[in-house]
Amino acid sequence: MKLIVGLGNPGPKYALTRHNIGFLAVDAFNEIHGANRNWKSEHKAETMKINLGSESVLLAKPQTFMNLSGQSVVALMQFYQIPKENLLVIQDEVDLPFAGMKFVIKRGAGGHNGIRSVTELTGGDDYARLRLGVGKPPSFVDDDGKVTRSTMEVADWVLKNFSKDEQAALPDYLEKASRGIEVFATQGLQKALNQFNQK
Repeated sequence: MKLIVGLGNPGPKYALTRHNIGFLAVDAFNEIHGANRNWKSEHKAETMKINLGSESVLLAKPQTFMNLSGQSVVALMQFYQIPKENLLVIQDEVDLPFAGMKFVIKRGAGGHNGIRSVTELTGGDDYARLRLGVGKPPSFVDDDGKVTRSTMEVADWVLKNFSKDEQAALPDYLEKASRGIEVFATQGLQKALNQFNQK
């Protein structure tokens, strides 16, 4: 069984924030491949089991807040006896532009509290991640042509909703992410790296 975990914060006020793109990706994947069943509440997460051919996949959206995500991930891995090499964690990534995506393994948390929690509680960073780009706070150009960085903190940026233009582009972006998740689930991390990482 593969465990596909989308990171986010629970509750409707966070639904379309950049920090919740992990939830959005798992929801999109379920819409494509799921059987339209209700999500199940277990181990501090909402979960959904689906089958991709002969491969069984457990989708999960931790219902702790972001900085405690690892609690749910570890509980699900232990209960379902899922090895670490079968785990994929989907996160927002400010160091990639909106609609960029990259599979990684053995990388630091980069200031992402959800990833930090998963890494600490699973005992290391040797698990697959799908980084979905949400971009950085916008910079500004003044009258002299000087570029000024936004005064908005990254923590505030990721808790803001996607812009209207980004929301319009989300379906295509999430469909691409879903294809990447499917390749990981059915063919493994190396195939996903080869097919979807940006050159």
